[in-house]
Amino acid sequence: MLSKKTSYQIGLYSEFIARMYLRFHGYKILKSRYVTGKNTNRAEIDIIAKHKNTIVFVEVKYRKDVSAAWDAITPTQAARLRRAAETYLIKTRWTGDARFDVIVVCGSKIHWAKNAI
Repeated sequence: MLSKKTSYQIGLYSEFIARMYLRFHGYKILKSRYVTGKNTNRAEIDIIAKHKNTIVFVEVKYRKDVSAAWDAITPTQAARLRRAAETYLIKTRWTGDARFDVIVVCGSKIHWAKNAI
């Protein structure tokens, strides 16, 4: 099904699946594809969700296996994601808890790692 799609289309599909999965688990989606600004050396955060008093920043990866997804999250990317999250928290004046999760979509399976980055 996804074999004829571009990597961009597969990314959009994976993010859609991740949003539905989070909603199913009681999370409210606040933002999708959040970018702090062009030329700021910041990253795009795939999903920003809220559950109770916690803002959750979610990185979504589609790979054939989980280890390949983890390899795709480099230390440089993780640092950019943290800076982007800090910017979001400052802009929104959030005073609750926050964490980074990773959702890996492997075919029809979803792997969710909380507090992953």
